Amino acid sequence: MDVLIAHGGASHREDLRKIVEKYAFNAIEEENALNAVIKAVMLMEDDPEFNAGTGSNMRVDGSIQMDAAVMVPGDFGAVINIEYVKNPVLVARDVMLRSPHMILAGDGALKFARKLGYEYYDPSTEEAIKRRERVLQKLKNGEIPSYYHPQFLAEFLGDTVGAVARINGEFAAAVSTGGTSLTLRGRVGDSPIIGAGIYCGKKGAVVATGIGEEIMRRMLSFRIYNRIGEKCLEEICREEIEKFGDIPVGVIAISDEDVCAISNRSMPYAIVKTQR
Repeated sequence: MDVLIAHGGASHREDLRKIVEKYAFNAIEEENALNAVIKAVMLMEDDPEFNAGTGSNMRVDGSIQMDAAVMVPGDFGAVINIEYVKNPVLVARDVMLRSPHMILAGDGALKFARKLGYEYYDPSTEEAIKRRERVLQKLKNGEIPSYYHPQFLAEFLGDTVGAVARINGEFAAAVSTGGTSLTLRGRVGDSPIIGAGIYCGKKGAVVATGIGEEIMRRMLSFRIYNRIGEKCLEEICREEIEKFGDIPVGVIAISDEDVCAISNRSMPYAIVKTQR
């Protein structure tokens, strides 16, 4: 049986689950695991309700810098701080499949995308502008709470969208993020870092979401992947998430025999299955 799991971000609105489910059902119709996870992520990048692509946050300086990554067993591609493209996950795929590199960043990633025909696209939205204005006002007033404070999470948490899949026995994973308004230009989160926000190998695929700095410190996706087969996948994921305490984090994971979607915050997600 083929399976795809998609998520719309830890601490994101639970009422978005139906939308994530619709996108997941659409994506699982793709012919292979890589195309399926890319399709799921693309659909969320194009939906301004999610913090990726068109829904990306503006940073403090007003810029929008996006990260994305894709991974299959034995190969990886990512873009870091790319600007003015509609679907960063597609550029990440092309880094993996059409370049000799694994990661391209900044203007180099953008030049690569333009050479491949990706057109100029400004992902700015009115909501992104308003969110940045609220951040700037709070900074001016000295009202920004601590990083993990619920008030911060409700308004300014930068998050990801992601998907993992097992189709015809093959695994793949993909992630994309628009970052957070309360960061400096050039900041990089966990999403495009192999082993942190994403990992995929012969045993399965894992994608993480939440506070990027903490996910990177713990190399969360690889830790979970490395434990696949040790016990029930959900139990593994739960144990690793519990190590974060009250720091927001979520995980979707898949193996040959098991699936899991779990978070210590609300996380809209969908697990869809099909027989071909």
